[in-house]
Amino acid sequence: MRNHISVKIAAVAAAFIGGASSVMAQEATGEAEYMTACSTCHGAAGMGKGPLAELMTVPVPDLRGLTVANDGEFPLLKVIHIIDGRTGVRGHGTSMPVWGNQFKAEVEAEMGPYGSETYARGKILSLAYYLESIQEQ
Repeated sequence: MRNHISVKIAAVAAAFIGGASSVMAQEATGEAEYMTACSTCHGAAGMGKGPLAELMTVPVPDLRGLTVANDGEFPLLKVIHIIDGRTGVRGHGTSMPVWGNQFKAEVEAEMGPYGSETYARGKILSLAYYLESIQEQ
């Protein structure tokens, strides 16, 4: 289990180190996490048409239009906060999981509170960078 955690940490840490290659690494890490955690609701293409979307009590948003909806600027911090789910006021009736708690819990026993928080933030940032990469212009 510890080696599995170490590989995850190394992948997230590598994504933070240097230039365009780090953004590409974060996008790849984010894409893998998106397919695992998000595609069941938002769909593989981010269109809001995942296999569970029709079972939701609230509409599942199309994630490809975030930049267009924000005057041509990707709302990175807002996206991070929404994915994390631990800060701000959550909308009534939302089905969005609190991923910050989920990601932190994955490794907290092995990494402690500070290491697991860093891990969770890395995963969230990777997801946000991936979402930025799928935006329609």
